[in-house]
Amino acid sequence: MGLGNEASSSSSRLDPAPLLPHHGGDGAGKLSSQPKTFANVFIAVVGAGVLGLPYTFSRTGWAAGSILLLSVAALTFYCMMLLVACRRRLADEHPKIASFGDLGDAVFGGPGRHAVDTMLVLSQASFCVGYLIFISNTMAHLYPVFAPSSNALLSPKALFIWAMLPFQLGLNSIKTLTLLAPLSIFADVVDLGAMGVVLGQDVSTWLAKPPPVFAFGGVSAILYGIGVSVYAFEGIGMVLPLEAEAANKKKFGITLGLSMGFIAVMYGLFGAMGYIAFGDATRDIITTNLGTGWLSAAVQLGLCINLFFTMPVMMHPVYEVAERLLHGKRYCWWLRWLLVLVVGLSAMYVPNFTDFLALVGSSVCVLLGFVLPASFHLKVFGAEMAWPGVLGDLLLVVLGLALAVFGTYTSLLQIFHSSSA
Repeated sequence: MGLGNEASSSSSRLDPAPLLPHHGGDGAGKLSSQPKTFANVFIAVVGAGVLGLPYTFSRTGWAAGSILLLSVAALTFYCMMLLVACRRRLADEHPKIASFGDLGDAVFGGPGRHAVDTMLVLSQASFCVGYLIFISNTMAHLYPVFAPSSNALLSPKALFIWAMLPFQLGLNSIKTLTLLAPLSIFADVVDLGAMGVVLGQDVSTWLAKPPPVFAFGGVSAILYGIGVSVYAFEGIGMVLPLEAEAANKKKFGITLGLSMGFIAVMYGLFGAMGYIAFGDATRDIITTNLGTGWLSAAVQLGLCINLFFTMPVMMHPVYEVAERLLHGKRYCWWLRWLLVLVVGLSAMYVPNFTDFLALVGSSVCVLLGFVLPASFHLKVFGAEMAWPGVLGDLLLVVLGLALAVFGTYTSLLQIFHSSSA
């Protein structure tokens, strides 16, 4: 997923896919057509994290980056369909499986739900850390009004985060944020507009002076690229609600596959063109490679405003789980403030936007997107599958755990290296 259009927790009261019809009221009984399902998948997956792909390609190489994106897209699609297969098999025994967390509860009981909720909460909070990194780095680039500082809490980026925190504390204190949910549609409009502007700039820059580029990077760069790619396609928490709302469930897999394929091609084009245009000068947020004209500034400010108001929506599932576990399911303003401060402080200490995407993708998103779906599928179908199917699920679990360990390690090394540079 990109930066932010991820599913909410297993019991979120927000509508995470605004194009989905609401049951009850005037729209009762209406389901999503295939074009609307295609659009909902696009909304669930694509986010501002796409703006870190060109920098990732500058690490992996343009060919390796493209191959990684396509491979991760295919594997993510496969794991999404594993969840759909599990829900369909358990439908008679557990007819009210509406979310990833519900499925975890049906397969493994309480521990299954807790595992899913923990991963979703960590991913949601991590997305918000990424939001603040993006906003603060962009603002520091556009408005260099603060003097550099070696103190992470007093750097220009940190000062912009401190300035945002009072407003975020207020926004995150609102009990119900349903009215902000449609911002996810606006988010994709802004993201697509930014991508269009960047691609135009990429082409003109490349035509003026093509820089030297390479096709393949080293092993550590590949692990880095896997982490960012997994993050970019994170949206697995939305697949069960989307499938439930699809009018033609037999063709849901085809629609999902077409949407994921379209996103993968779009991602690959955007990442490769950004790197080919700027070469080694590609920055962690590609919009900061743009010139100083009004259009560049408008795109960057639009993205910042969008993410600023989307953050409370994305934090809402975190509050649901935290308040359920720590405050008896009751609203707790001080707990929300504490979580916002933790997110803000985390953002201050991470210097590079795309490095952080790689860390989250390599750790939380790999477990959520690959390990849990394969584990659930193995538990539900293991007794009746032939050995190739069992082996496939086991390999996916082992591969996911290996990627989580080694990818997290290399991402942390990169972050610490960037911090000391």
